[in-house]
Amino acid sequence: MSRTTHDLDSAGQPGLSEAAAAERLRGEGYNDLPTAGQRGFLVIAAEVLREPMFLLLVACGAVYIVLGDPHEALMLLGFVVLITGMTLYQEHKTERALETLRDLASPRALVIRDGVQRRIPGRDVVRDDLVLLEAGDRVPADALVRSATNLSVDESLLTGESVPVRKTAAAAPAAMRPPGGDDLPFVYSGTLVVHGHGLARVEQTGSRTALGRIGTALEAIAPDKTPMQAETHRVVRLLAVSGILLCVIVAVVYGLTRGHWLEGILASLTLAMAIIPNEFPVVLTLFLSLGAWRLSRAHLLTRRIPAVETLGATTVLCVDKTGTLTLNQMSVTMLAAEGRYLDLSVQPPEALPEEFHTLVEFGILASQREALDPMDRALKRVGDMYLAKTEHIHDDWSLVQEYPLSKRLLALSRVWRSPDGRDYIIAAKGAPEAIADLCHFDEARLRELGASIAQLTDRGLRVLGVARSRFRPAELPSQQHDFDFEFLGLVGFEDPVRPAVPEAIRECRAAGIRVVIITGDYPATAVHVARQVGLSSGMVVTGPEIDAMEDTTLRQRIESVDIFARVVPEQKLRLVNALKAAGEIVAMTGDGVNDAPALRAAHIGLAMGQRGTDVAREAAAIVLLDDDFSSLVHGIRQGRRIFDNLVKAMTYILAIHVPIAGLSLLPVVFNWPLILLPIHIAFLHLIIDPACSVVFEAEPAADDVMRRPPRNPRERLFGRPTVVISLLQGLVTFGVLAILYGIVLRSGQGELEARALAFTSLIIANLGLILANRSWSRTIVAMLRVRNPALWWVTGGALAFLALTLLVPASRRVFRFSPVHAGDAAMCVLAGLLPVLLFEVFKMTRLARRRSPTS
Repeated sequence: MSRTTHDLDSAGQPGLSEAAAAERLRGEGYNDLPTAGQRGFLVIAAEVLREPMFLLLVACGAVYIVLGDPHEALMLLGFVVLITGMTLYQEHKTERALETLRDLASPRALVIRDGVQRRIPGRDVVRDDLVLLEAGDRVPADALVRSATNLSVDESLLTGESVPVRKTAAAAPAAMRPPGGDDLPFVYSGTLVVHGHGLARVEQTGSRTALGRIGTALEAIAPDKTPMQAETHRVVRLLAVSGILLCVIVAVVYGLTRGHWLEGILASLTLAMAIIPNEFPVVLTLFLSLGAWRLSRAHLLTRRIPAVETLGATTVLCVDKTGTLTLNQMSVTMLAAEGRYLDLSVQPPEALPEEFHTLVEFGILASQREALDPMDRALKRVGDMYLAKTEHIHDDWSLVQEYPLSKRLLALSRVWRSPDGRDYIIAAKGAPEAIADLCHFDEARLRELGASIAQLTDRGLRVLGVARSRFRPAELPSQQHDFDFEFLGLVGFEDPVRPAVPEAIRECRAAGIRVVIITGDYPATAVHVARQVGLSSGMVVTGPEIDAMEDTTLRQRIESVDIFARVVPEQKLRLVNALKAAGEIVAMTGDGVNDAPALRAAHIGLAMGQRGTDVAREAAAIVLLDDDFSSLVHGIRQGRRIFDNLVKAMTYILAIHVPIAGLSLLPVVFNWPLILLPIHIAFLHLIIDPACSVVFEAEPAADDVMRRPPRNPRERLFGRPTVVISLLQGLVTFGVLAILYGIVLRSGQGELEARALAFTSLIIANLGLILANRSWSRTIVAMLRVRNPALWWVTGGALAFLALTLLVPASRRVFRFSPVHAGDAAMCVLAGLLPVLLFEVFKMTRLARRRSPTS
């Protein structure tokens, strides 16, 4: 059953007014636990100013001032401002994306405001709010319990107690006391409601709660790096240490061989700027953060950022049927009572036959009045259609007691008092086996019931049993079994398959992803839905069969079975572990409190956003906000796109740093005039930074992204293919530019002209590398038809800046260039594009070899 409001708890409770709540929120602040919080603009700016690239540019400016060249120093300062501004924008964009996710991920709370129940973000709860609590909720604040029905709370987070504790209603206002022990009238922020429901008045919020006081001590603890972050930082650290040692050698060699120590320091700083790839951590953070933001727009809320790229490696999707594959919009299709069946789907009757009146009547009484559960709403629609204004609708009856579902008994009962107060009427509904248990069926009646259930489940219907009982005024029993129930019949519900699911299933198959249905419904119902969505396998394993299997047997069966029916949440954990033991990367959906272990154990836990409990959402890595399977498949596509683009960006960064570093080192080795000065490196970073972040991040998914098998999750960002392709591109580019520079110098042309031609060729090669790395499976010409506005902004900006430096005399003096003639410009374009053309030939040869049937 899904979560619903509490008629008993909220009756006659006005709660705070919206105006009073808003005033209290302004005065006392949000109900937030202490965290590191959002980084403000000044904090981001301070972090940027500590970046190696910024410090190197400032150091180069200081050297130019000592050398008596203030114009060069001022120009470098201008580049410092530009690069810092770009970095601030990117960091701020990332922070805004993360803040949006934090707002979406805030736990929700059901409160009473102005006499109306409202579900609000947990951070908006204020002191004196009336909060409705239900099994599966996380308590939003420290509160005093006003009413309670079988309310039990897991307080292990605060007390370490291994079992939930009972809660009782307070007889009078009382001051909050420390947690621990049964029968206290207090609930505490962050604890979990595991049974029953109740109403509580908030006493303390935010850092004033028991959990908040603990959280204050945790603010200084930094989170661990993810494996991908650790790999990136390791590579950056290795290159940085190597670069620093090389820079020291360059400075010493330059000073000893030429006698110009300041110029040697300048050459070494330039080399440091060329070698240190400070873009790697920025790109990783930006891609994953913006990826999570993009997923949120597709109704997937990422609670753990690393799950963004892990999602793309999924090999098995374990999904629930109801609400995920289906619309969760139940309609009553069949009724079974007194040995008769009534099909409401073919031709609904004008009037409901008399023998079905009591079945519908007590089905409605066993449902919530303000129904949120799809089956409750479906029963109410049948009552409104056929029983309105009859004695079978009891709007004037009072709800006295509710016996909720439990793990041992999948049925609930509601006790009603008649208006005259003389009788109690009890209505029960639930799984037919549970209702049969309440009615104490013998073997013969169980066989008869099984045949009736089969009549409904063979049509793919979800089936509930309904029973009734009467009780004279006295003390109500503590459990449902103490009533003497009478079986009334069965109700069959149909939940249509979501229209987009069959196509999404086909997409999963094409992508090498296996879809496994895990449901609590009957096998026939599960098979019926599976056939509708394109999973034609008729093999089914039931929950009892899972319990009877050894782990090794289950691992063998799970390789060939895609439908698991009559499964309880505890069995999901065994299924997840069996799939993981078989080497699968498992994504598991869940919505209940007991689903939390399976969600946590899966590589990617996916909680339902609409019908899921807070416990499930907090255990999951991703929350499926619309509970729609097609959104989940879209998320996998996005995960693959993000990882693909991340690899492209890292390849480009590594590739472009090779010729920059080589051109910085080459003149020192051959005693040539310096090719690249700090101002040139700064100019290049104006292209590299947005290219590796904005351009590659915005690249759409490749056409075959969902037509290839999942990648190996252990695949590294800097694996052999990435490094080989990067070095190949970079070394070829460096070789062509080095030859060009050497030829121009030996031809008798001056240092300024040689530098201008080499730098212009490097800019063209840089833009070519961006175009070439957009896709490793399609040519540049084909990719030009793929829309990416950021690409053209970066390309246009780079060419405009290049034209400015070459055509404006003042800019040429600052960059130390000579004028470039038309013939020289053509030679630069040819030299810059030659490495890219060679890579295109390599790319096409590689693709042709892959397509060859003999390969």
